[in-house]
Amino acid sequence: MTGPPAPSPLRAAFSPGSWPEARRIADVLRRETVGGILLLIGAVAALVWANSPWADGYTTFGAIVIGPSALHLDLSLSTWAADGLLAIFFFVAGLELKREFVAGDLRSPSRAVVPVVAAVGGMIVPAVLYLVIAGGTAPTGWAIPTATDIAFALAVLAVIATHLPVALRTFLLTLAVVDDLLAICVIALFYTSELNLLMLGLALLPLAAFAVLVQRGVSSWWLLLPLALATWTLVHASGVHATVAGVLLAFTVPVRSRRPSAAGMAERFEHRWRPLSAGVAVPLFALMSAGVTVAGWSGFTGALTDPIALGIMLGLVVGKPIGILVGTFVAAKATRQQLQTGLTWPDLIGVGLLGGIGFTVSLLIGELAFADPVADDHVKIAVLTGSIVAAVLATVLLRLRNRRYRLMCEEEARDDDHDGVPDIYQRDGRPAD
Repeated sequence: MTGPPAPSPLRAAFSPGSWPEARRIADVLRRETVGGILLLIGAVAALVWANSPWADGYTTFGAIVIGPSALHLDLSLSTWAADGLLAIFFFVAGLELKREFVAGDLRSPSRAVVPVVAAVGGMIVPAVLYLVIAGGTAPTGWAIPTATDIAFALAVLAVIATHLPVALRTFLLTLAVVDDLLAICVIALFYTSELNLLMLGLALLPLAAFAVLVQRGVSSWWLLLPLALATWTLVHASGVHATVAGVLLAFTVPVRSRRPSAAGMAERFEHRWRPLSAGVAVPLFALMSAGVTVAGWSGFTGALTDPIALGIMLGLVVGKPIGILVGTFVAAKATRQQLQTGLTWPDLIGVGLLGGIGFTVSLLIGELAFADPVADDHVKIAVLTGSIVAAVLATVLLRLRNRRYRLMCEEEARDDDHDGVPDIYQRDGRPAD
């Protein structure tokens, strides 16, 4: 006897039915730690391959061209990774963004203002620092150190701190959501070289059809997927970076369900597509993009003396935490908003350092900013080094505070009246700010 036929992976992405084994794998891939580890494995594999005796194979592999030339989609594998696979990543990020704006912390301006301004500061200061150091030689790279890799940052946070206070995680998540939105805007506005308005206008047609279907509750993959692919193809042809299509599609998906007790479509889509994003799209992008020939210690140190690399590293390691701290301070003073209960300024330094982990989007912007292979290699070295240094510094600081976090978690879990709801959630009906 044979078991049931394997469900189509496309149908599984939109439909709840799938093999138990597939569900278990998907559940593992939804864990932030696992996604961050897979991303790190992809980056390490790329670095080892690019610096091995088989380095030519890495370059040749990335340059393989596939796709229909009639649609101008005869792209190299490395381009497919950046334009195609990352569109899935940005689709999931867009779903999370919309959920936060409609039903999350960002729906309330009074609660969102501090992390929003902190995120803006965390982009302005690194950009200014980069321009001061490297603006005279390569001003187009100003946006590289402004982005935060939320998957990597949350993975580091989960690994280094065994007890995480709700306030710390919530602040980092809100900060990262706004950071993602700003990074998407930067890519769309500043890294679009040639704009084809006709193709961009045509992209609105399948996008509108997709929006009508999802707003009516249609989730059939055989209807939605062709429209999504058509939108992506036309946005790619317009000159706007194709990952923006993923965000536009996500923003059309409704957050609230028509049935009070049911999960909204945005939540269901995010739940089903996140394993593909975290387990396939982002690690493969890291594999295709992080490979750089270091040429030994002298090559490594020589690359870091380049103003481009130096500006990126200092932007990530120094500019990010300073920008986040200054933005938080200014917003808190201007609005007289207090930090969330239990969150202190040393905690925010740790969050700021985690914000300096700028892997995925920083590498993407680096590829868009520089066509010169030497400059691109220096960007990769700087992004990898800066992200690692930021992660190590955050690890040291937050591990020192782990005992305090353990006591905070015990307080957050208290339920003195034994009603099944932690006491902290009964202060005004939500966690205290």
